[in-house]
Amino acid sequence: MSSTTKEEKTEEKQEEKKEKKQEKTSSWKDFIYNPRTGEFMGRTASSWALILLFYLVFYGFLAGMFSLTMWVMLQTLDDNVPRYRDRVASPGLVIRPHSMDINYNRSDYAHYKLYVQQLENFLQQYNDTIQERNDLCMVGEYTEQEEEQERKVCQFKRSLLRQCSGLSDSSFGYAEGTPCILVKMNRIIGLKPQGDPYINCTAKRESPLLMQYFPSEGRLDKMYFPYYGKKAHANYVQPLVAVKLLLTKEDYNVEQTVECKVEGTDLRNNDDRDKFLGRVTFRVKVSE
Repeated sequence: MSSTTKEEKTEEKQEEKKEKKQEKTSSWKDFIYNPRTGEFMGRTASSWALILLFYLVFYGFLAGMFSLTMWVMLQTLDDNVPRYRDRVASPGLVIRPHSMDINYNRSDYAHYKLYVQQLENFLQQYNDTIQERNDLCMVGEYTEQEEEQERKVCQFKRSLLRQCSGLSDSSFGYAEGTPCILVKMNRIIGLKPQGDPYINCTAKRESPLLMQYFPSEGRLDKMYFPYYGKKAHANYVQPLVAVKLLLTKEDYNVEQTVECKVEGTDLRNNDDRDKFLGRVTFRVKVSE
């Protein structure tokens, strides 16, 4: 009797387990889709439609508000001039070739080939044939064109750089050990430097290093200012100053540190926090 009772209890437990599994399975299926009530995941079709409609209206309203805000902001912007220009009041100086360490053997063209190619490529836009299409401007006067729809561009011919133009000497002096360095100011929209700006370079050594400047005295004529932006002043080219380092044999195999500054104007050139503001420092070492 006892063994029969045990078997019956075991069978009852197994049946209970089966029933529980069936109930769980049926309840899970009913949650996904209940054919009796037509509910899907606990909600009727009308309930789901109301939820979707709410989120559609809510996110549509957010998208509309964002689009309206962007449109209003864009109406305050000028396509040609940045709204805020007070962070950079003075331009930096940069040089070509695009290297702060110019080191080469003047007897080996392969050593300075890259420098010559960079100068030649950079000066293509300054070719006399291209610059003759631009306007002759009044020397020493700002070329102000605030009301003009299409701003004219003042000529800066490559030939103004003379021995550093690459026209009479295709090596730009590198073959002779008297390399040319091109110095230019970065563009700043609306900049009108006061005074008579010019580039002045000095070598950081005891005795002065002889240099030649083209145009003469390293002048940056005011007729090339102001600049009106990439769109409004599409063909604008910055004025350049070429500095020819007149190195002697005694200067060969010695690294020369040269600093160029923009002088004769109100532009800053002595800010310790920004060593490229109104100045640039580079090193030259020539060997033979």
